[in-house]
Amino acid sequence: MIEIFTNLAHAGMGICRVGIDGNENLLLGLFVTGLVGSLTHCGGMCGPFVLSQCAARMQAIPLERMTEMRRLAGAALLPYHLGRAATYGALGALAASFGGILGGGGSFRLLAAGLLGVAAFLLLAMALPGIKALGGAGGDSRWAQSVGRLAGPLFARPFGLRGWALGVLLGFIPCGLLYAALAAAAAGGNGVAGAFGMLAFWAGTVPMLVLVAMVGQAALSHWRAPLLRAAPALLVLNAGMLGFMAWQLLAS
Repeated sequence: MIEIFTNLAHAGMGICRVGIDGNENLLLGLFVTGLVGSLTHCGGMCGPFVLSQCAARMQAIPLERMTEMRRLAGAALLPYHLGRAATYGALGALAASFGGILGGGGSFRLLAAGLLGVAAFLLLAMALPGIKALGGAGGDSRWAQSVGRLAGPLFARPFGLRGWALGVLLGFIPCGLLYAALAAAAAGGNGVAGAFGMLAFWAGTVPMLVLVAMVGQAALSHWRAPLLRAAPALLVLNAGMLGFMAWQLLAS
Protein backbone atom coordinates (compact mmCIF):
# COMPACT_ATOMS: atom_id res chain seq x y z
CA MET A 1 0.00 0.00 0.00
CA ILE A 2 2.82 2.40 0.90
CA GLU A 3 4.49 1.62 -2.42
CA ILE A 4 1.28 2.51 -4.28
CA PHE A 5 1.08 5.90 -2.56
CA THR A 6 4.79 6.48 -3.22
CA ASN A 7 4.33 5.75 -6.92
CA LEU A 8 1.30 8.03 -7.06
CA ALA A 9 3.29 10.79 -5.37
CA HIS A 10 6.14 10.42 -7.86
CA ALA A 11 3.66 10.47 -10.75
CA GLY A 12 2.04 13.61 -9.35
CA MET A 13 5.43 15.31 -9.00
CA GLY A 14 6.25 14.36 -12.59
CA ILE A 15 3.01 15.95 -13.79
CA CYS A 16 3.80 19.09 -11.80
CA ARG A 17 7.25 19.32 -13.38
CA VAL A 18 5.63 19.18 -16.83
CA GLY A 19 3.58 22.23 -15.96
CA ILE A 20 6.34 24.20 -14.24
CA ASP A 21 9.65 23.42 -15.97
CA GLY A 22 10.40 26.07 -18.56
CA ASN A 23 7.24 28.03 -17.70
CA GLU A 24 8.41 29.74 -14.52
CA ASN A 25 8.26 33.24 -16.04
CA LEU A 26 4.81 32.58 -17.47
CA LEU A 27 3.49 31.39 -14.09
CA LEU A 28 4.99 34.41 -12.34
CA GLY A 29 3.51 36.74 -14.96
CA LEU A 30 0.06 35.22 -14.55
CA PHE A 31 0.24 35.43 -10.77
CA VAL A 32 1.16 39.13 -11.00
CA THR A 33 -1.62 39.62 -13.56
CA GLY A 34 -4.16 38.25 -11.08
CA LEU A 35 -2.71 40.20 -8.16
CA VAL A 36 -2.51 43.57 -9.91
CA GLY A 37 -5.64 43.06 -11.99
CA SER A 38 -7.66 42.34 -8.85
CA LEU A 39 -6.87 45.87 -7.60
CA THR A 40 -8.35 47.52 -10.68
CA HIS A 41 -10.96 45.01 -11.74
CA CYS A 42 -11.82 42.04 -9.53
CA GLY A 43 -12.51 44.08 -6.40
CA GLY A 44 -15.17 46.09 -8.23
CA MET A 45 -16.62 43.35 -10.42
CA CYS A 46 -16.54 40.34 -8.09
CA GLY A 47 -16.69 42.27 -4.80
CA PRO A 48 -20.52 42.21 -4.70
CA PHE A 49 -20.43 38.42 -5.18
CA VAL A 50 -18.24 37.85 -2.12
CA LEU A 51 -20.06 40.43 0.01
CA SER A 52 -23.41 38.79 -0.78
CA GLN A 53 -22.06 35.41 0.25
CA CYS A 54 -20.57 36.81 3.47
CA ALA A 55 -23.91 38.38 4.38
CA ALA A 56 -25.72 35.07 3.82
CA ARG A 57 -23.14 33.20 5.88
CA MET A 58 -23.33 35.65 8.79
CA GLN A 59 -27.13 35.52 8.84
CA ALA A 60 -27.00 31.74 9.18
CA ILE A 61 -24.90 31.92 12.36
CA PRO A 62 -26.84 32.60 15.60
CA LEU A 63 -25.68 35.76 17.37
CA GLU A 64 -24.62 33.88 20.51
CA ARG A 65 -22.33 31.66 18.42
CA MET A 66 -20.74 34.50 16.48
CA THR A 67 -17.01 34.82 17.13
CA GLU A 68 -14.18 36.64 15.38
CA MET A 69 -12.82 33.32 14.16
CA ARG A 70 -16.20 32.42 12.60
CA ARG A 71 -16.38 35.84 10.95
CA LEU A 72 -12.92 35.44 9.44
CA ALA A 73 -13.69 31.89 8.32
CA GLY A 74 -16.86 33.16 6.66
CA ALA A 75 -14.91 35.92 4.88
CA ALA A 76 -12.41 33.38 3.50
CA LEU A 77 -15.19 31.78 1.37
CA LEU A 78 -13.01 28.73 0.79
CA PRO A 79 -15.58 26.67 -1.20
CA TYR A 80 -16.26 29.60 -3.54
CA HIS A 81 -12.58 30.22 -4.25
CA LEU A 82 -11.92 26.51 -4.78
CA GLY A 83 -14.79 26.48 -7.28
CA ARG A 84 -13.21 29.36 -9.17
CA ALA A 85 -9.90 27.49 -9.14
CA ALA A 86 -11.58 24.44 -10.72
CA THR A 87 -13.05 26.54 -13.53
CA TYR A 88 -9.89 28.54 -14.20
CA GLY A 89 -7.71 25.42 -14.13
CA ALA A 90 -10.01 23.60 -16.56
CA LEU A 91 -10.20 26.59 -18.91
CA GLY A 92 -6.42 26.93 -18.85
CA ALA A 93 -5.96 23.23 -19.64
CA LEU A 94 -8.40 23.44 -22.56
CA ALA A 95 -6.90 26.64 -23.94
CA ALA A 96 -3.31 25.35 -23.79
CA SER A 97 -4.25 21.92 -25.20
CA PHE A 98 -6.08 23.56 -28.08
CA GLY A 99 -3.15 25.93 -28.64
CA GLY A 100 -0.73 23.01 -28.72
CA ILE A 101 -2.88 21.15 -31.28
CA LEU A 102 -3.18 24.23 -33.50
CA GLY A 103 0.51 25.07 -33.26
CA GLY A 104 1.92 21.60 -33.76
CA GLY A 105 5.66 21.05 -33.67
CA GLY A 106 8.02 23.92 -34.34
CA SER A 107 5.29 26.25 -35.56
CA PHE A 108 3.93 26.46 -32.02
CA ARG A 109 6.53 29.14 -31.23
CA LEU A 110 4.77 31.53 -33.59
CA LEU A 111 1.35 30.77 -32.11
CA ALA A 112 2.66 31.07 -28.54
CA ALA A 113 4.29 34.42 -29.36
CA GLY A 114 1.01 35.63 -30.84
CA LEU A 115 -0.96 34.51 -27.77
CA LEU A 116 1.48 36.26 -25.45
CA GLY A 117 1.19 39.35 -27.61
CA VAL A 118 -2.61 39.26 -27.33
CA ALA A 119 -2.34 38.90 -23.55
CA ALA A 120 0.08 41.83 -23.37
CA PHE A 121 -2.26 44.00 -25.46
CA LEU A 122 -5.26 43.18 -23.25
CA LEU A 123 -3.30 44.15 -20.15
CA LEU A 124 -2.34 47.42 -21.81
CA ALA A 125 -6.00 47.92 -22.66
CA MET A 126 -6.80 47.77 -18.95
CA ALA A 127 -3.96 50.13 -18.04
CA LEU A 128 -4.17 52.85 -20.72
CA PRO A 129 -7.27 55.10 -20.82
CA GLY A 130 -7.17 55.46 -24.60
CA ILE A 131 -7.89 51.80 -25.22
CA LYS A 132 -9.40 50.86 -21.86
CA ALA A 133 -12.76 49.86 -23.36
CA LEU A 134 -11.09 46.97 -25.16
CA GLY A 135 -10.11 45.41 -21.87
CA GLY A 136 -13.54 45.60 -20.27
CA ALA A 137 -15.80 42.77 -19.25
CA GLY A 138 -18.96 41.65 -20.96
CA GLY A 139 -21.01 41.88 -17.78
CA ASP A 140 -24.26 42.64 -19.64
CA SER A 141 -23.91 39.96 -22.31
CA ARG A 142 -26.44 37.17 -22.72
CA TRP A 143 -23.80 34.70 -21.57
CA ALA A 144 -23.21 36.65 -18.35
CA GLN A 145 -26.95 36.91 -17.76
CA SER A 146 -27.36 33.16 -18.26
CA VAL A 147 -24.58 32.42 -15.78
CA GLY A 148 -26.18 34.86 -13.34
CA ARG A 149 -29.55 33.12 -13.56
CA LEU A 150 -27.97 29.73 -12.84
CA ALA A 151 -25.90 31.07 -9.96
CA GLY A 152 -28.65 33.19 -8.38
CA PRO A 153 -30.34 30.48 -6.26
CA LEU A 154 -26.97 29.42 -4.80
CA PHE A 155 -26.41 32.77 -3.08
CA ALA A 156 -29.07 32.00 -0.46
CA ARG A 157 -26.94 29.34 1.30
CA PRO A 158 -23.41 29.44 -0.16
CA PHE A 159 -22.03 26.64 2.01
CA GLY A 160 -20.10 23.49 1.07
CA LEU A 161 -20.91 22.15 -2.37
CA ARG A 162 -23.31 25.03 -3.05
CA GLY A 163 -20.50 27.53 -2.43
CA TRP A 164 -18.17 25.47 -4.61
CA ALA A 165 -20.76 25.29 -7.42
CA LEU A 166 -21.23 29.05 -7.14
CA GLY A 167 -17.50 29.56 -7.65
CA VAL A 168 -17.50 27.16 -10.63
CA LEU A 169 -20.35 29.04 -12.31
CA LEU A 170 -19.08 32.55 -11.61
CA GLY A 171 -15.70 31.56 -13.00
CA PHE A 172 -17.36 31.65 -16.43
CA ILE A 173 -18.43 35.31 -16.16
CA PRO A 174 -16.94 37.19 -19.19
CA CYS A 175 -13.99 39.30 -18.10
CA GLY A 176 -11.25 41.12 -20.03
CA LEU A 177 -8.68 40.22 -17.38
CA LEU A 178 -9.65 36.55 -17.68
CA TYR A 179 -9.28 36.72 -21.49
CA ALA A 180 -5.75 38.07 -21.09
CA ALA A 181 -4.83 35.33 -18.62
CA LEU A 182 -6.26 32.60 -20.86
CA ALA A 183 -4.36 33.90 -23.89
CA ALA A 184 -1.12 33.80 -21.89
CA ALA A 185 -1.89 30.37 -20.38
CA ALA A 186 -2.61 28.96 -23.85
CA ALA A 187 1.02 29.77 -24.74
CA GLY A 188 2.07 27.05 -22.30
CA GLY A 189 1.52 24.53 -25.09
CA ASN A 190 0.08 21.66 -23.06
CA GLY A 191 -2.86 21.14 -20.73
CA VAL A 192 -0.81 20.77 -17.55
CA ALA A 193 1.09 24.02 -18.14
CA GLY A 194 -2.14 25.82 -19.02
CA ALA A 195 -3.87 24.58 -15.87
CA PHE A 196 -0.92 25.63 -13.69
CA GLY A 197 -0.84 29.01 -15.37
CA MET A 198 -4.50 29.71 -14.66
CA LEU A 199 -4.12 28.44 -11.08
CA ALA A 200 -1.29 30.97 -10.66
CA PHE A 201 -3.64 33.67 -12.00
CA TRP A 202 -6.39 32.49 -9.61
CA ALA A 203 -4.00 32.60 -6.64
CA GLY A 204 -3.22 36.22 -7.48
CA THR A 205 -6.90 37.20 -7.40
CA VAL A 206 -7.69 35.60 -4.04
CA PRO A 207 -6.06 38.09 -1.58
CA MET A 208 -8.03 41.13 -2.78
CA LEU A 209 -11.35 39.27 -2.78
CA VAL A 210 -10.71 37.93 0.73
CA LEU A 211 -9.83 41.46 1.85
CA VAL A 212 -13.04 42.82 0.33
CA ALA A 213 -15.01 40.15 2.19
CA MET A 214 -13.26 40.97 5.48
CA VAL A 215 -13.46 44.76 5.52
CA GLY A 216 -16.15 45.53 2.92
CA GLN A 217 -15.85 47.64 -0.19
CA ALA A 218 -16.73 50.88 1.63
CA ALA A 219 -13.83 50.53 4.09
CA LEU A 220 -11.51 49.27 1.36
CA SER A 221 -12.13 52.36 -0.80
CA HIS A 222 -10.40 54.62 1.77
CA TRP A 223 -6.94 53.19 1.05
CA ARG A 224 -7.54 51.55 -2.31
CA ALA A 225 -6.99 54.81 -4.23
CA PRO A 226 -3.16 54.86 -3.85
CA LEU A 227 -3.01 51.24 -5.03
CA LEU A 228 -5.17 52.09 -8.03
CA ARG A 229 -2.77 54.86 -9.02
CA ALA A 230 0.12 52.40 -9.05
CA ALA A 231 -1.80 49.57 -10.73
CA PRO A 232 -1.66 50.87 -14.34
CA ALA A 233 2.14 51.09 -14.20
CA LEU A 234 2.31 47.54 -12.82
CA LEU A 235 -0.01 46.31 -15.56
CA VAL A 236 2.18 47.97 -18.19
CA LEU A 237 5.28 46.33 -16.69
CA ASN A 238 3.50 42.99 -16.69
CA ALA A 239 2.46 43.48 -20.31
CA GLY A 240 6.07 44.32 -21.12
CA MET A 241 7.25 41.08 -19.54
CA LEU A 242 4.77 39.04 -21.59
CA GLY A 243 5.76 41.00 -24.69
CA PHE A 244 9.43 40.27 -24.01
CA MET A 245 8.62 36.56 -23.69
CA ALA A 246 6.86 36.73 -27.07
CA TRP A 247 9.90 38.42 -28.62
CA GLN A 248 12.19 35.72 -27.19
CA LEU A 249 10.06 33.04 -28.83
CA LEU A 250 10.24 34.79 -32.18
CA ALA A 251 13.98 35.38 -31.91
CA SER A 252 14.82 31.79 -30.93
